[in-house]
Amino acid sequence: MSESNQQSCRYESEKGSQHICTNFHNAIEFIGKRWMGAVIYTLMEGPKRFHEIVSAIPGISDRLLTERLRDLEIEGLITKKLIAASPKRVEYELTPAGKDLEEVINTLIKWAKSRTDA
Repeated sequence: MSESNQQSCRYESEKGSQHICTNFHNAIEFIGKRWMGAVIYTLMEGPKRFHEIVSAIPGISDRLLTERLRDLEIEGLITKKLIAASPKRVEYELTPAGKDLEEVINTLIKWAKSRTDA
């Protein structure tokens, strides 16, 4: 992040407290949506079909998985690829921007593990 972007992400209010930049807040809220991290984590292993994703995430409903996949596609973090086989198949895969989240997800996993091991 450039220095000017860093400065625009931190500012002090009249009372001297720091505020979080909107971009950071929006990113955390997006990734923090229910099941979003699990969907991204599942796709880190490579392309998956819908039933493979739903099977890998115990407790997620088809409706909510469909919604999360749509959100990720709109944000440009995954691609939805139609494979013209018989029968037709659809695969979901992380884009380069989605793969950029792997480091973040792995860091969160490491942090969570360290808290449970303590």
